[in-house]
Amino acid sequence: MKDLLVVVNPAAAAGRTGRAWPRIASRLRAAGLEFDVAMTSCPGEATRLAREAVRAGRPIVAAAGGDGTVHEVVNGFFEGDEPLPTRTRLGVVPAGTGGDFRRTLEVPLEPEAAAAVLRAGRSRRIDVGRLRCAAPEGGVVLRHFVNVADAGIGGEVVARVNRAGREGGLLRRLPSGELTFLLASLLTLLAWRNRPMRVVADGEARELIAQQVVVANGRYFGGGMKVAPLARPDDGLLDVVIAGDLSWWDNLRGLGRVRRGTHLDVPGPKILFTRARRVEVDSPEPVRVDADGEQPGSLPAVFEVVPGALEVICP
Repeated sequence: MKDLLVVVNPAAAAGRTGRAWPRIASRLRAAGLEFDVAMTSCPGEATRLAREAVRAGRPIVAAAGGDGTVHEVVNGFFEGDEPLPTRTRLGVVPAGTGGDFRRTLEVPLEPEAAAAVLRAGRSRRIDVGRLRCAAPEGGVVLRHFVNVADAGIGGEVVARVNRAGREGGLLRRLPSGELTFLLASLLTLLAWRNRPMRVVADGEARELIAQQVVVANGRYFGGGMKVAPLARPDDGLLDVVIAGDLSWWDNLRGLGRVRRGTHLDVPGPKILFTRARRVEVDSPEPVRVDADGEQPGSLPAVFEVVPGALEVICP
């Protein structure tokens, strides 16, 4: 058994990860990386495979895919509310649609460079977000997220991207994750209606009409949008960015600023920012929740930080 297990999601990037994996694996091995491979065959399997590897004491478990694959593997480091007692570290092999978590950690895209990071073995402890929200079938679902979770239009964008990955269409044929998320965002804006929401951040309540509430551990989401430019994944806090009653025109004007991460530079009533350890979000209307590009359920939701819960290999 090798020290490194790579959990591969062949369905990531609308199946492109599976088709490209033999070439990626060859390049990783040519760069001197030794590893075992576990291929997933259905949603949730990456969590099971990662949890088995963590319990078996594998030194490194790496996710090969996009943010959704990282999300599933990260959840394998937890049992219920709490992290499993382990010295296993998380690694990332970028190979999916979004790749936003690796941007915050500055993990390189090229397989040879990613292999060099894993071989060097430098790591840092980071926080993880804990999410409880309404499950689609009723009851409450518990998930852990390592990058960004949100309630509102972001969940609709993710639903559109994921649906395209399953069913095909123009979004599936786009050559990059950035273009996929950009077009999905513009299409979703055409039909989106802002919703009444109640947001309670460490006991401070706000009631407003909002487009979305972003709860961030990392800086990027949506294929490279720097939505939480000040976020630090090891500060014991979650960055909360609330997009209020933005119009379609507000969004078009502000899209470039969000991509650059300058939307927090100019204070205004429609973009609010705070930091918190616990964030509660609710709405009288149906509102989707997404976490790391996955869709566990809908509001009401509670987001909490689990400080220093995960050790991650990064440059």
